[in-house]
Amino acid sequence: MDDRASTSLLRSRLQIRPILAALRRHKMATALIVLQIALTLAVVSNALFIVKTRVVHLSRPTGTDEAHLLVIKNEWIGHPDGAHIDAQMRADLATLRNLPGVRDAFASQAYPFGGWGGLVRIKHQVDQTRKPQFAISYFADQHALDTFGIAVVAGRNFRADEISSLGPYDKLIPAVIIITRDLAYKLFPDGSALGRTIYLSDDGPSTIVGIVDRLEGAYVGSTTRSIDEDTVLLPSRYDNPDGVIYLVRTQPEQLPAVMHAAPTALFAQNRLRLISTDDGVIALAVARAQGYATDRGVAIMMGIVCVLLLLATAGGIVGLSSFWVGQRRRSIGVRRALGATRGDILRYFQAENFLIVSGGIALGTLLGVAANLSLMTYWELPRMPLWLLGIGAVLLWLLGQLAVLGPARRAAAVAPVEATRSM
Repeated sequence: MDDRASTSLLRSRLQIRPILAALRRHKMATALIVLQIALTLAVVSNALFIVKTRVVHLSRPTGTDEAHLLVIKNEWIGHPDGAHIDAQMRADLATLRNLPGVRDAFASQAYPFGGWGGLVRIKHQVDQTRKPQFAISYFADQHALDTFGIAVVAGRNFRADEISSLGPYDKLIPAVIIITRDLAYKLFPDGSALGRTIYLSDDGPSTIVGIVDRLEGAYVGSTTRSIDEDTVLLPSRYDNPDGVIYLVRTQPEQLPAVMHAAPTALFAQNRLRLISTDDGVIALAVARAQGYATDRGVAIMMGIVCVLLLLATAGGIVGLSSFWVGQRRRSIGVRRALGATRGDILRYFQAENFLIVSGGIALGTLLGVAANLSLMTYWELPRMPLWLLGIGAVLLWLLGQLAVLGPARRAAAVAPVEATRSM
């Protein structure tokens, strides 16, 4: 058994020289297939990395009780003044909380996956010159934590006397705020954020009275991905003349019934409002699917591109190998006449393909790293792990061996006499 293995290894080594000599005689064709393999590795590895980041992003948890949360998009008719809006919001919330099957509700200007909300700039000092920390905000009251289905891991919830009314042109100066754990660490990496004072833009000061584990912001795009978990709860009812967002948490298995009953109850309370019949009432699970439709589409498109590129590369290898088999029938016949077995011919073409693919992988690794550095610069993607390039390389090696197998078997089947007669 050892003798056979040694003989096979020796034959493989002896094939390297004639393989290199043959490739030098076909420099242009070899260079083209090497370049195709290199581009395939660079594109496929980065495409798979983008797919991975998109899948991770669209599957991120919000930290909330998504399965039992619904959103009501309420618009006001007639642009009422702030005092009227505030009173109406209080009445609406009382109506919603008293509905059968409702656990809790609160009013805000945004909701998870909504695609819009409020960005705030947080400073440690009012005259701070260095870049502030950005975060995503929700207007909230003492019912917000229970409605979201989250709890403080440090500190406390808002009190009813801390909730204020805020108009669209009023300054944002909350005395107290609640933030997420991720934001707390970014603001105060060397110590606890609880009880510390910060400034929202040039306003403030605000004291951090509570920290929650996780609460995703309203934005789903890549431009805010670095602050997805950096969320601030502001103790205010937003008296916006355009409208308000009501978030409602239902009891288990009561979501469909509450979605049907809530608009009717609100219209019975006051008809001077608009709630769209298409998307005015939406479950948060549906909002997730809609919010991440673009990410899901990009992932599918990238997957299709990868498959098409691999198929095109395999087709190129098959075509080139088939062409070379036709060109080398005489040399194959001579080798068979001198005692080369079918296995020797098969291994020759497989070794030749392995060398070509290896050259393409070496070049493709450099191109893949360069492409990832460009994506990091212009699209805020993280650094691609090298193991993805390794997976791409193994995939191309296997693809190359499968693609060359058909032409190689046809070459191995050429009889010595038939090859000689075809001169």
